[in-house]
Formats: sequence, structure tokens, C-alpha cells
Amino acid sequence: MTRLHLEFGCGSLKLAGTLDNAPGLTGLLIVSGGNEIRSGAFSGQAKLAARIAAKGFPVFRFDRRGIGGSQGENRGFRKSKRDIESALEAFKALAPQLERVVAFGNCDAASILMLTGGAGFDGLILSNPWTIEDDENGVSDATPPPAAIRARYAEKLKNPGELARLARGGVDFRKLARGLFKAFGSSNEPSSLADEMRAGLATFGGPATILLATADRTAQAFESHWDTADPRISRCEGAGHAYVEPEHQQWLDRQILAALRA
Repeated sequence: MTRLHLEFGCGSLKLAGTLDNAPGLTGLLIVSGGNEIRSGAFSGQAKLAARIAAKGFPVFRFDRRGIGGSQGENRGFRKSKRDIESALEAFKALAPQLERVVAFGNCDAASILMLTGGAGFDGLILSNPWTIEDDENGVSDATPPPAAIRARYAEKLKNPGELARLARGGVDFRKLARGLFKAFGSSNEPSSLADEMRAGLATFGGPATILLATADRTAQAFESHWDTADPRISRCEGAGHAYVEPEHQQWLDRQILAALRA
């Protein structure tokens, strides 16, 4: 396995990319979520790419415009389709043996892959898709969904220290009452973003896997807007948004490798 850092064209702009080369006929293209650079938080995506390439599958990562080493203005995930398409073209040119390319996206990277109906890929791995709406000022609603609040209180009730704190009166009962009201209230209002993602994914003809980290608020919000019985969903119990724990990384690797080998 060799790692190559490069630039590729996207219209008149140059975007930064990284190829972890391998001889496989199926490749993985990692689409970064949010404003994250292609190496990922604490180099998590770079390490993921190395592990997958070591199994024989080439992996391509890139910075969308206006992020990291790429030129241009950061226009947000909804306007990143052309960046993704250009990365896919570059990947195929650099690894001409490829017969299939599967995309992996976490957070709003998963969302744009759904919104674009797969963006030209042969398969999709969609992790913790972002469905939280922005208000008219572009600010996201910070209120966790009821399912997330219920999960938080369930964990607290399993903790002897929290129970002892409750017995000592070290709890703000007004805050507790507000939390319980939200926890057992109705689900979030319908999300137009989730509806758009559902419609976009319905146009995709290839295999798609939806991965959810159960301790992640973004995944919990997604489930509040989605059919939780969707057979494409696989859940990693106790995992956070970036799957940082070794056992969660191993779970993620297994899901990705299964999709690449399918």
C-alpha cells in the first residue's frame, strides 16, 4: 500500500486529495462531513483509509472546496455535489483497474450522498446522517430528540453515583421535570431535510447501508425522522459520532469491508 497526496481539478479550482493505493477492483471514496478536512478528527479518516487499503481496497479522500488544502469558497454540504463528482473522476483516473466505487460519508456527507441519489457511486455507506434543520438564521436546533433524552436518563439510572446524588437532594428537580417532559413528549417535528434525503435515496439503484452510532445525537435525531425498522440500518451500540473506541472502529471496519466485498 502506498499513499499519494495530490491535487485534482474541479472546474477552474484545484482540490486536495489523498490516495491510499491497493490492487483491488472495488474502491472506497471517503466524503468528509461538516467542515472536516480529509484526514478526519484526530486523523481518524486517514487511519481508516490505511486499514481498508491494507485489506486490498484502494481508498480516496479529499477536501471539498474552501476546506483544508482545496481552493474556493466553502459553500456547505448541500452545494458539494460537483466536488464529490470531481473526486470520483480523479479516483477512477488514478486507479484505472476499478470496476466499482463505494462512497462512505459520515454526518452531512451521508446526507448529501442521499440528496444526490448516490452521486454516481455503485454503493453507499451512510453513517449518522444529518437531518437537523437550520432556522432562518442558519442556526441548528440544539434540542436533543426525545429518544436521546430518554437514553441519557436511562444511563443515569444505571449509575449508582447518580442515584446517590438523587437521594442526597443534589438534583435540580425543576430541571429534571423539564427533562422528563421532553423525554416522554412527542417526537421532533417532521424534517423536510429528512424527506428530501428519503426521496433522493429512493432514486439510487445500488446497495446502501445506513450505520448508526447509538450514543450519537445526530444518529438519534436521524432515527426520530426515519423508519427504525429499515433493513438497511445497522447499529453500533454505545458508539459515538466518530467511532473512536477500538471496538467501535473494528465494528465500522467490518461494515465497510462487507460493503466493499458484496
